[in-house]
Amino acid sequence: MTRTVYRERPMTLIARIKTTSLVFAATSLLLASPLSLAQGASNFTPEWVQRSNEIAYKLLDSNAQFAPEFSGQTGVEGYDEEIFDLRDKLFERQIANSEKNIAMLDALLAKEEDPRVAQDIQIMIKSERDGMEANRINYERVLPYGNITGLVFAGFRGLLDKQVPLQRQKAALVRLQKYTGQAEGYEPFTELAKRILTERNQIPGLIRPYVGEVKQDLERSPVMIEGLRGVFEATELEGYEQDLALLSEQLTAYNAWVEETILPNTRESAALPRELYELQLKNYGVDDSPEELIKTGQVGFMNIRNEMMALAPLVAAQKSYDSNDYREVIKNLKKEQVHGDALMARYREIMLELDNIIEREKLVSLPDEPARVRMATAAETAQQPAAHLDVPRLVGNTGEFPEFIVPAITQDEQGNWPESDYAFPAMMWTLSAHEARPGHEMQFTTMLRGGVSTARALFAFNSANVEGWALYAEAITKPYMPLEGQLISLQDRLLRAARIWLDPMLNLGLISADEAKRVLMEEVVLDDHNAQTEIDRYTFRSPAQATAYYYGYENLQALRASTELKLKAKFEQREFHDFLLAQGLLPPEILKKSVQEDFIAPRLADNPQLSSID
Repeated sequence: MTRTVYRERPMTLIARIKTTSLVFAATSLLLASPLSLAQGASNFTPEWVQRSNEIAYKLLDSNAQFAPEFSGQTGVEGYDEEIFDLRDKLFERQIANSEKNIAMLDALLAKEEDPRVAQDIQIMIKSERDGMEANRINYERVLPYGNITGLVFAGFRGLLDKQVPLQRQKAALVRLQKYTGQAEGYEPFTELAKRILTERNQIPGLIRPYVGEVKQDLERSPVMIEGLRGVFEATELEGYEQDLALLSEQLTAYNAWVEETILPNTRESAALPRELYELQLKNYGVDDSPEELIKTGQVGFMNIRNEMMALAPLVAAQKSYDSNDYREVIKNLKKEQVHGDALMARYREIMLELDNIIEREKLVSLPDEPARVRMATAAETAQQPAAHLDVPRLVGNTGEFPEFIVPAITQDEQGNWPESDYAFPAMMWTLSAHEARPGHEMQFTTMLRGGVSTARALFAFNSANVEGWALYAEAITKPYMPLEGQLISLQDRLLRAARIWLDPMLNLGLISADEAKRVLMEEVVLDDHNAQTEIDRYTFRSPAQATAYYYGYENLQALRASTELKLKAKFEQREFHDFLLAQGLLPPEILKKSVQEDFIAPRLADNPQLSSID
C-alpha cells in the first residue's frame, strides 16, 4: 500500500477497534502507518537517533511478519515477496509477539541513560501496549470482516508504484502466485479469509459488519479488480497475465460469497457500543470524552459560522453576486469549475503561490524540492474517494517523494464534466495548504530529510498530531489567501468543527444519519456526494477519526498561544514552526514539554523574569 495521509481518511499506527475490520490482526499494526525514517540518513543524524532507530527497526521487523506487504513498502527489508498472514491462531501469535517486544523494550529502558532514547523507548512501549489492547478487544468483540479486494489492491499498487525500482517490482510476480495459492505451501488468500470469517461467525455475540459498508465494498470491488490490471499494465513486468486473471476470478468469487453469506447477517445500525467508540477515540489520539467533543465542536461551529457570515458579503461584492448569504456565495464559487488538463495546472499555480506566501511571510522554512500533485486513477478513487497525500517508504528512502492526490474527475458519456468540490479554484487554496504546504507534505518531507527518529515519526503517530498540524497549516496561511480562498478555508474549518460533534453523536445514537447529512449539506454546504462520504466515514469507514482534526488543531493553537505569551517579542513563528516539524509526530503532552524545555527556555535565558508566565 502507498501510505496515505487522508484529508477524508485516517492513518493510525496501532491496532484499533473498527466494527468492520478485516484481517483484524494482520493489518492492525502496519496497514495505515507512515512507518519509520530513512536509515540511509543515519550518517547525518545524531548518535542517539541512530541508536533509537536501531531499536525501532527491530520492532518493525518483528511486526512485519503479520503485514509484510506494507512493511516492505515502508522500507523494512526482505518482505517484498511476502503476503498477509491469515494462518491459524493469528491472534495468539500476534499477542505473543507483542509481549516479546515489550519485554525487550522494558529491558532496554532499564539500562538506557540518554533521556531522549529513553523517551523514544517509552513511546514504543506505549504503542505496543495500545496495539495489544485494541487487538484483544477486536478479537473478543468484532467479527473480522473487511474489504479483501481493497487490501490486495492497496498492496500491489504500493509495490508497483512508479517510484519503486523494477527489480523490487518483480516481487509482485511471486506475490501473485502466493495470493492465488499456486506457490508451494500456500492456499488461495480468499479461501483463508473465508475460513476465518466462517469460524468466527460461529461465535455468538460478535459485532457484525454494518450493512452500508458491505454494500459499498461490493459496489466498488469490481473497479479495483479492473484497477489491478491497470496497475500491472503500467509496469514493465512480463508473465503476470495468467496469475492475475486467476486472482481476479478468486476475488470476484469471494465477493459473491460475501454477498451471499455476510450481507444477509449485517447490522442495520452503524452505532458502536460506547466503550468501543471511546477506544477508537483513544487510538486516534483524542483523549476527551464524547460529551466534551460535542460541546467543543458545537461552540467552534457557531463561532466559525459567524466569521463566514461576516466575510461572505465582501466576497459577494468582489464577485458581483446577488446574495450575501455565505451558503449562496459558496454555491456560486463552486460554479467556477476547472477541468481537464487545466485542473492540475491550476493546482500547481496555487501551490507555487502558497510557497511564495510561506517564504514572504516567514511562516516556515521550505524544503528544497517542490511539492507534487496528480489526479488519482479510477481504481485509486474507488479505494479512497477523497484527496490525500501518498507517502513513500520512510525506511531506506533514496529520494522518493510524497504526492498530493486529487480524486479522479471524469466526463460523462455526453462529454460533460460534473460539478466537483475538488475543481473550483477558491477551494484549491486551503486544500493545497492542508495536503501539500505547509501541511502534510511538509510534515513528511521534513521527516524524510531531517533525521527525525523512527519512534517520533512512526510509533508516536496518530491522527490528532498529523491532522491537527494540517488544519493548523490552513489557519496560518488563511490571512494571505484571496478573499474567496479565505471563505472556503473557513468552510473547511467549519466542516472539521462539525465532525467533532456529528461523529460522536452518530456513533452514540444521538442523531440520525439523515439529520447529520442535512447539517453537512445545508450548513457546511457540501454536495450530496461529499456529505455522504462524510457520513460513511463517521459510521463505518473510520468512526472517531474525523474528530482528530479539530482536536489536534486546538491543541496546537493552545501551545502556540502559551509560547507567545512567554516569549513576547522573542517569538518568531518560522522558528516555532520549524521546531515543531523537527520533533516529528510527538503526542501533545511530550511536544508541550519539548517546547517548554528546548524552545522557550533557551530564548528566556537572558531574561529569566519572563519565565514565570504560565
